[in-house]
Amino acid sequence: MIAVIDYDMGNLGSVVKALECAGGEVRVIDRPAELAHFSGCLLPGVGHFGDGMENLCRREFPAALEDFVRRGGVLTGICLGMQMLLDSSEEAPGVAGLGIIPGRVRRFPEGSGCKVPHMGWNDIRVRHAHAGAEGIADGDYFYFVHSYYAEPADPADVVLECEYILPFAAALGRGKIFATQFHPEKSQDAGLLLLGNFIRRAEAAA
Repeated sequence: MIAVIDYDMGNLGSVVKALECAGGEVRVIDRPAELAHFSGCLLPGVGHFGDGMENLCRREFPAALEDFVRRGGVLTGICLGMQMLLDSSEEAPGVAGLGIIPGRVRRFPEGSGCKVPHMGWNDIRVRHAHAGAEGIADGDYFYFVHSYYAEPADPADVVLECEYILPFAAALGRGKIFATQFHPEKSQDAGLLLLGNFIRRAEAAA
């Protein structure tokens, strides 16, 4: 069973549908105490870093997510859900992220001739092996919509890399945590493969 966190900022419908299409049994939760009953958790997200953290904190999810990771739960973040795993973001100066993966979130620089936000399909490169990205190869395409990108403190946390204006982390992985800047629920077969990896890893951790 996979928990998908509802904190009023995720595209829950498409995420739940994609997880079910990948073979998962899914429950949407909005109370942190419910996380204790799951071995897999997905943190979706669309919107502003500051608003996302405010909503998570109001529902008291940060401590529950920290405990979930500490006890060996399998955690996946998508888009804003990935960015909030880091320490901070230029989008919301002074707002603390979850701090689960050390690092910060930065805005794409202006003046390159490329439009911001980065929107549409782009290919990736595999930087480091991780169980969350099993079956993904250089040149696979995923769907992106974002103006900010994750910059982890440890480059070894970058599992997949993309290039738009500059090379940036398309996916991060550390232990049982795997998170993507792109939207796997909108990325057709390659996205479903990643969600299938997540489901299998969560089942193995149960």
